Amino acid sequence: MATQDDDAAIPVISDLVTLIVTTSPTPSAPSTDLISDILGSFRLHCPSLLSCRVVVVFDTYDRIGDCMRLKKGQVTPEGAEAVEQYKANVKDLVLGAWYPETEPASHVFAGAQSLAEYGSPRLGDNHVALSTRRTADGRVTFIEPAARLGFGLAVRSALRAAETPYVWVQQHDWPLVRDIPLRSLVGVMQASEDDGDAPPVRYVCLPAVRMLSYATSAHVMPFPALRALTERLKGDFLPPHTSASDDNNGDGDDAASAVPLTPLFFWHDKPHVASAAHYLARVFPSRLAIARGDFIEDSIGQRARTQMKQGNWAKWACWLYYPGGGREVCLQHRHGRRWRGVEAEARTRALFEGRKVAGRRRTNHPSSSPTAAA
Repeated sequence: MATQDDDAAIPVISDLVTLIVTTSPTPSAPSTDLISDILGSFRLHCPSLLSCRVVVVFDTYDRIGDCMRLKKGQVTPEGAEAVEQYKANVKDLVLGAWYPETEPASHVFAGAQSLAEYGSPRLGDNHVALSTRRTADGRVTFIEPAARLGFGLAVRSALRAAETPYVWVQQHDWPLVRDIPLRSLVGVMQASEDDGDAPPVRYVCLPAVRMLSYATSAHVMPFPALRALTERLKGDFLPPHTSASDDNNGDGDDAASAVPLTPLFFWHDKPHVASAAHYLARVFPSRLAIARGDFIEDSIGQRARTQMKQGNWAKWACWLYYPGGGREVCLQHRHGRRWRGVEAEARTRALFEGRKVAGRRRTNHPSSSPTAAA
């Protein structure tokens, strides 16, 4: 039986995990609907995340043009104004969530300047200036680049600011729809590092709808090496004992419950938990690894899959959380580049429903035609 002294030696989840949130210009700005959805889903499905330190990266745009082309880093003049207000609104929202009893305007921040370097070091302008502001207790950090980073460099900038061994990487348009046993997930990852004979668990992705039944999907079955590895490693992993401070945390996270995992043969950008050191070593080994504006899965993800098919899965140690034998999703995609906010989406749905009703009426009561009149 664990004693109080034993329990005190086990770190709580807030000492183990940093939440990284990346956000960027969106049609819904300056509304905070997307981030509000994310935080609301944490409260419902993984409340212990709100006790962890958080790093928010506010990516920006490259240029102002006549139309919004977010994938190309272009916004309209009105969009540029909305982005600035959006950043202020999100800061207030996050500060209110992490410090509910303190007015956002009363916080004192420590500021720092740094660079996000990329590409050839021979080109002197291959960097983006970063402005970082952190609350006095270090629980909340905001990073604002002077130019567009892209998801990859945004994550790397946040990783460098994190001080915990693990990170939860969260894009702004993927809210949770199922309870996540965060402490147990991290416990399994810790145990794999302590046991040299255990399969390495360095990255765990949460499943979205296109990842259902992944272990028997076309991503696995046509490849004998991937199929064999899945058959050997897929299963329920028992985490070690966790701290009493993390028990009954509302995550549905029973310290004795097993964590279902299956090997994943890709490095996805969608929400995941990962070892920070592994992330930096595998995804960002040098400034040449990710170009400015790139997503990780578009470059590193493809490279990782190729190496895994060649028998080097352990180098990446990627897993998929696999509740219900692969039949349950944990995420819902809001499509941030198209999302215009709750009210705008409701108006669009109402208009669409109105047109459907009008169409049915015309079908049931056709107007008189010359033939009918005759």
